[in-house]
Formats: sequence, C-alpha cells, structure tokens
Amino acid sequence: MLRDQDRVFTNLYGLHDWRLKGAKARGDWDNTKAILDKGRDAIVEEVKNSGLRGRGGAGFSTGMKWSFMPKQPGVRPHYLVINADEGEPGTCKDREIMRFDPHKLVEGALIAGFAIGANTGYIYIRGEFVREAETLQAAIDEANDAGLLGKNACGSGFEFNLYVHRGMGAYICGEESALIESLEGKKGQPRLKPPFPAGVGLYGCPTTVNNVESIAVVPAILRRGAAWFTGLGRPKNSGTKLFCISGHVNKPCTVEEEMGIPFRELIDKHCGGIRGGWDNLLGVIPGGCSTPVLPKSACETALMDFDGLREAGSSLGTAAVIVMDTSTDIVRAIARLSRFYKHDSCGQCTPCREGTGWMWRLMERMVTGDAAIEEIDLLLTVTKQVEGHTICALGDAAAWPIQGLIRHFRPEIERRIKARGKSAA
Repeated sequence: MLRDQDRVFTNLYGLHDWRLKGAKARGDWDNTKAILDKGRDAIVEEVKNSGLRGRGGAGFSTGMKWSFMPKQPGVRPHYLVINADEGEPGTCKDREIMRFDPHKLVEGALIAGFAIGANTGYIYIRGEFVREAETLQAAIDEANDAGLLGKNACGSGFEFNLYVHRGMGAYICGEESALIESLEGKKGQPRLKPPFPAGVGLYGCPTTVNNVESIAVVPAILRRGAAWFTGLGRPKNSGTKLFCISGHVNKPCTVEEEMGIPFRELIDKHCGGIRGGWDNLLGVIPGGCSTPVLPKSACETALMDFDGLREAGSSLGTAAVIVMDTSTDIVRAIARLSRFYKHDSCGQCTPCREGTGWMWRLMERMVTGDAAIEEIDLLLTVTKQVEGHTICALGDAAAWPIQGLIRHFRPEIERRIKARGKSAA
C-alpha cells in the first residue's frame, strides 16, 4: 500500500494550482541546479540504479536507454523527444499529468535533456489533447520567464529549449520511430531498426524518446534517491505507477499505486469493487487494448507489474485496466479491437496490412457464429504469422487480444458456432 508521502503526482486530480507557484509549493523546481550539478554521468547512473522502467508499455530501463546516447555531442546535436501521443485505447494517465502536474514533466525534460546532452526537447502530443497542449505550453512559458529553461536553465549554464508539437491523432505515431518521422513532417510510418534513434533519430541526429510518465517521475527519483524508489514495488519492478481503470467498476479512476499491487486490491481499494460484485467479473484487459485479456481465475492472484502480469499470461503495457463483467459480449469486444488495429495499421508491412483486415473479418464472423470450428485454429495460426513479423509492434498488438480470447474463452466461440449451425439446420 502506497503511503501518501511516497506519492510522486501530488496534483493528479487537479485539486491544487497547476501553475508554477503551486508546483513550487509542492516541491517542484526545488534547487534543480543542485541536481544538474551532479553531472551527466551521475544522473544517468542514479536513474539506472533506481530501476525505473519505461512507463509507455515496453518497460525498458530508462537509465540504460539514456546511456546509449553518445557521451560527447559531436557535430550532430542531440534531441530529447517526449511521447505524449497516448493513443492506446483505455489509456488516460499521461493526460492527467499534462493537465494537472505539467511542471513535473517540464522539469523532468530539463533533467533528461541535460543527462543525454540535448539542448532541445520536443513534446509530441496527440492533436485531440487541446486543453492539455495549452496547459503544457503555459507551463513552458512560465518556466522560460522564470529562467528555469532557456539559455541558462536554472542558473546552471546549460541551455535547454522545450517545444510542444501537436500530432494528428494517428495511433501508429505512438511508436518511437513513426513519431520521429511525423515530427519531421513526414508520413508517420515506423523505421527499420537498426539504426536505433540513439544513433540516427530526429533529423538524423542522436535522439532519446521517452514516455511522459517516465520523464515526469525523474525529478522525484533524483531528489529522494534511487534507494527510495527501489524500496517501492518488487525487485525489477520498482517504484510507483499510474493505473487508469475503466469499464465495469463502481468508480473508474486514474490512481498512483505501488508496482506489484494485487489486482483485486487495486480494484477494491480505489474503484469500489467490480460492478455487481467480484463474482460478476468476466475478464480484464490489464494494460491497454493491445494486451491479452485475462479471465477472472487469473485475476484472483495477478500482481500489477511487468513480471507479475507476464506470469499471468498478459502484459502491464501502459497499465490501462479495462474491466469487463458478465454482461460483456467478450467476442464482440475483441472483434472491435481487431477493427481498430485494421483501421490504424500504416500498411507498410504486408503481414500487418493484410493480416489485420483478415483477422477482423474472421472475428466478425466469430461474433455471430458464422464460422467453422476449424477456423478458430486457423485464426490462431494467422495471429502467429502476424506476430513478430512486422517492423513495429502494431502487428503484435493486433494479434495478442485475439490470442488471449482463444486461450481463455474458446468455449464461448465454439458455443456460438454450434448454436448458429443448429439454427441453420
């Protein structure tokens, strides 16, 4: 159970002033110069020691990612890019940071930029986040006016300029290389790797792309120390995490909790339980719509962190928890996700371009039972042919929900097919 004094996002619900004066009263921008004075290598090492794993879904070590950047800036400038696209259906955590705690993100951007040797940072925000973009821009303007950003940021002698770039609402631009392409004014399509962004990123220069939450938590880690952060959560799954819980719970919410909190405790403590009681639970998508659905039996013991959910047969992803009770048409729900991925595929890779449409059409027939029993295994085979055979992870994201459905709810698909066959006879 997370203690109040360990919370990082102290204005998550917008109860206090988000502007610079209010942010400073809550501890933001408190002697940031002393953090920068530690030096680039010390900051990277501290973040690495904290065990902070990327909060955007992949869960890669943030400090390790920073360490991939060239040690000395050469003729090519370094860039920091913050991924605020948040296009994963069910996910609404970064939005709350940008609305109510923007200075945590702005200060984190300065520290991250200093750590990777970048004098320029871009926040790539999805176009639908109109008010969030305005709030972010206001926070950046306040920081510039107060001398916290700019030529002599916080009096450190380091120059750092931060810009907000509004995207056009394409889900694929949440992938780091597609985001970079879009930021350059090109069509948002993922790049082949290698080269990785740390070598050839924005404008062909060394670039680090991080999630909003990953960056916003950095100042707290450097003020309180890596040992404080590792003391929260479980080994290799340290720290706090924003969970956004929607669907069939009594009180949907976004809440900060310790990594590794049991699923049932998270729901009962913060959401007032499952609608209709625990026995009314059918299944849960635990990490945004790209993660495999878990049945009620797996949710009994599931721990909400990277390793706990992997052991349960799913993934933490962005920690967007979508709860479904027994009133849910689970096959139709997954078919709807299939339609989303078919619509948002950039079409660059053949397995994804053709496979997402094929999977969606077959899923639509599964909804009505207008299929053969053998086609369930055929559908599963196609998901395996798409998974792992595309440039980016959208193919995987389209395949995993269907795999989870077949793994845990195959009897429901078979029941529909048999019922349709009887009615046709």
